[in-house]
Amino acid sequence: MSSPWMTRQTAKRDTSTSMNMVERTIDWLLVWWRELLLAVAVTGSALYDIWVAPPLFESGIAGPQAPNTILFVLVGSVLFLRRRVPVATLLTVVALMELQRLLSDPSAQPPFQTFIAVLAAFYSVGAYAAPRPAAIGGAVAGAVIIVADLPYLLAGDPHQDTIPSWLFMGTAWLAGWAFHRRRIEAAHLKERAAQLEREREERARAAVVAERARIARELHDVVAHTVSVMVIQAQAAQRLLDGNKHGARQALDSIESSGRQALVELRRMLGVLRHTGNDPAFAPQPGLRQLDALIEQFRAAGISVELRVEGDVGALPPGVDLSAYRIVQEALTNVLKHAGPVRVRVAVRYLGDDIELEIIDDGVGTGRTNGSGHGLIGMRERVAVYGGVLESGRRAEGGYFVRARLPLDFHAGTSVGENGTWA
Repeated sequence: MSSPWMTRQTAKRDTSTSMNMVERTIDWLLVWWRELLLAVAVTGSALYDIWVAPPLFESGIAGPQAPNTILFVLVGSVLFLRRRVPVATLLTVVALMELQRLLSDPSAQPPFQTFIAVLAAFYSVGAYAAPRPAAIGGAVAGAVIIVADLPYLLAGDPHQDTIPSWLFMGTAWLAGWAFHRRRIEAAHLKERAAQLEREREERARAAVVAERARIARELHDVVAHTVSVMVIQAQAAQRLLDGNKHGARQALDSIESSGRQALVELRRMLGVLRHTGNDPAFAPQPGLRQLDALIEQFRAAGISVELRVEGDVGALPPGVDLSAYRIVQEALTNVLKHAGPVRVRVAVRYLGDDIELEIIDDGVGTGRTNGSGHGLIGMRERVAVYGGVLESGRRAEGGYFVRARLPLDFHAGTSVGENGTWA
């Protein structure tokens, strides 16, 4: 039997999975759109400087146009893959930059596009490569650049930008490395949060199973007691058949009523029964008639409890009587655990076809969440067995409330509403 809580948790997980898939798809598209934009910007501006700027403005990228075109198309293509193969991207961009320098005038100002491409490649190797490959790739690329720049630096750097360029490249690598560290830490935190959520759901699921086993054992006791009454009445009917037909008829009517009630309780029990190694005790379970004794126990623990009974008090089905008692008991236990010594109002309302329970405390800052505690899970399981409704939450004026309504004529197999509001 699937409980409302477990159904909601399954729906929540399915919705979360769908949303995560959509978010991952959007993130993937944004990432590759940015990579494409960077590659197109570097290649497009370089092609403009190669083919358009020289005839119009007598400036641009020095060197033969066709080889430079091929080189910068390759640079843009490699930059598009900088997340997948960051080390190869850095080494390739550095090699193409040095090749472009050899094709042009070495004494001329290096193209701005090559500088941007190298900075992006150094950042990428720090951000997207593993620490060891990132360190090796950055060191190799830096050594190549330093060896290539050293002759011009010793001969007198005409533009005085060699050493600042080295600093920019090193800063880009460090920035990428720092981003990589933060991303790894964020991934660890996210995984830890997901693990804690899975553990919380497992604990809650275990609480549901344990509560169902407890309900099943208690219903077993109810059925055993009812059948015992049937046996006694049958024995009495046998003795009265010859002498007192009226008394025998009454005994048989009692057997019929008890038998019908036992069948209903059996159907409910079979719906929630779980294997357990504990042998159930064949004794009557408590009910609302023992509520005064229960409240006295909590008063002795330091809670001021006020009990109010409304409506005509009548006989309840044993299972409903037991579940109502357990709901009040669990609610008062939660108050004792989370709210401390406060005042509590317990109301039991007999409404004819239903019985309504209301437990309200005036505690402040109990720290409980709406419906996530194991005690509330147990209450929901008990209410679900009888097709009832449970509400719980913080009150605007302070404190916490629990309201439960149990129908008295519910039959096994009736569906249970999942919106958590009164029918």
